[in-house]
Amino acid sequence: MGIEPLPIKLGSPSVAMPGYDVQILGEDGHPVPTGELGAVAVKLPLPPGTLPTLWNAEERYRKSYLTTFPGYYETGDAGMLDEDGYLYIMARTDDVINVAGHRLSTGAMEEVLAGHPDVGECAVIGVADELKGQLPLGFLCLNAGVNRPHEEVVAEVIRKVRAEIGPVAAFKLACVVDRLPKTRSGKILRGVMTKIADGQDYKAPATIDDMAILGEITEALKAIGYAK
Repeated sequence: MGIEPLPIKLGSPSVAMPGYDVQILGEDGHPVPTGELGAVAVKLPLPPGTLPTLWNAEERYRKSYLTTFPGYYETGDAGMLDEDGYLYIMARTDDVINVAGHRLSTGAMEEVLAGHPDVGECAVIGVADELKGQLPLGFLCLNAGVNRPHEEVVAEVIRKVRAEIGPVAAFKLACVVDRLPKTRSGKILRGVMTKIADGQDYKAPATIDDMAILGEITEALKAIGYAK
């Protein structure tokens, strides 16, 4: 609210409240151009009403929120600002991958995949690539009753991402799985799936809903040339 309600822009919670200097930063800690994806941070000092520390955990607070970008509070979100100062939250910073120098939101790709009529649920992770640094890889859970060849659906979602996000996404890898590994609260274990794809050791959280799903993910990745 200003003197009157601000215009609503779909996908944005609006502009920052007075007292908050919200900026979008690159990996070097400097603001990125308007419309470019980066880390959402709040320039210090924080306004009144915010917590300046954690009870009995001053060092953990500083390490978690104040050290990545000196002079800023790191929110852990990735997003962008438009020309009017409207903020768009696109993903958590952990869900932003670097493809040949381009910072891309896996969440944006998941939106495109979820828009396919045969896809009931999906997840996108970044896997290591010698040439581009990282490449996006999609996991697709198909709707009940879909009996088309999996290769057809995969080819269609690849074309869909290319059309809606562009060739810069370099989205060429996807596989169909029966289910996704989640915690009991419903959070998809993207970090664990990334480590499986990259052949790294991983530790499943105690809150995982079903350990057997990780074996299913491993087999699906092996079928497309990933995981060991």
